Amino acid sequence: MREEIYRLVAVNTLFEEDKIVKNFSSLNQAFRSQPVARGDMPVSALPKGPALALNDDVTAWIEERAVTSFLVLHKGQIVHESYHLDTMEDDLRIGWALSKPYVSALTGILLDEGAIGSLDDTVVQYLPALKGTAYDGAKIVDLLQMTSGVAFNEDYLDYESDINRMGRELALGGTMDDFAASLFDKRGAPGDDWLYVSIDAHVLSMVLRAATGKTMTELLSEKLIEPMGLETEPYVLADSGGIAFAPGGLNKTTRDFGRFGLMYAQMGQLTDIQVVPKDWVALSTTPQAPTSPGELGYGFHWWVPPNAEPGQFMAHGIYGQYIYVDQTKDLVIVATAADRKFYEAGTHEANLSVFYKIADTL
Repeated sequence: MREEIYRLVAVNTLFEEDKIVKNFSSLNQAFRSQPVARGDMPVSALPKGPALALNDDVTAWIEERAVTSFLVLHKGQIVHESYHLDTMEDDLRIGWALSKPYVSALTGILLDEGAIGSLDDTVVQYLPALKGTAYDGAKIVDLLQMTSGVAFNEDYLDYESDINRMGRELALGGTMDDFAASLFDKRGAPGDDWLYVSIDAHVLSMVLRAATGKTMTELLSEKLIEPMGLETEPYVLADSGGIAFAPGGLNKTTRDFGRFGLMYAQMGQLTDIQVVPKDWVALSTTPQAPTSPGELGYGFHWWVPPNAEPGQFMAHGIYGQYIYVDQTKDLVIVATAADRKFYEAGTHEANLSVFYKIADTL
């Protein structure tokens, strides 16, 4: 009971102004977590390159948006790295939705290996327990592009929203699998429209586990973390059943998030290892979902800015987390933040404009 009370207090104060920065660097102190083994691969190099001077607009943006770390990689070299608000380079920072492209990457790898037959396979082929739920009829491709048709409220500011109910399940003793199986309401037929709902990424992780008989931490370690040669062993938040919180639970150092972005900038290759199939990198970072014209495009758990050229894409998490990739400039930008005003109109566009300005200087 004492532990449950502690977790309830933690989840209810997670985003408070005087606690959010420290919380985002230490979530394993408040919630269940599992290490993701990094293996014994040598650390993949991130050499220092010519220093990139940040202009006054960028430094003002760092302060205004409560940026906690900022990393710029150009041609595989660190040209800028800074830490703010008393954070440090070895902090394991929560990525929130930066975790979703890792689930996408695993899907591409397992498809290439044959563990998954086709993206047109239905969810219930792998998860018969979801027959009769909102996911009955949805395909794997629907989970990847978030066209499952499930009715789900992702309003982070609404205490009673589905996403916040899911968070409380994670913190207070429920399991993500049971939560997914409790969803019966649909907003429409699978494939008909697009709606960003994080539970789709968790159901996709359920498919991956069912297809392989392995846990998400095992899959992450074997297929992604070990081959990338990270500096520091990451961890992932987990529920009371020991199930990884796949949609948003991965915690890594800023440089190690950068290595993931660099691997995608290099078409799935890091050092001399082809970690993710090239075809999957290209497919998953191209707009696939029926989003509204002129707005952000959505691939397979990757966002694509409006009017982007091929090779320009990003991962984006709440409170200001970004991995921005521009293959045309051989550029990767990682920003972590504790921006409590992330939801305000124009914030995302302002963040992107900073990344564009940096790209223009290279």
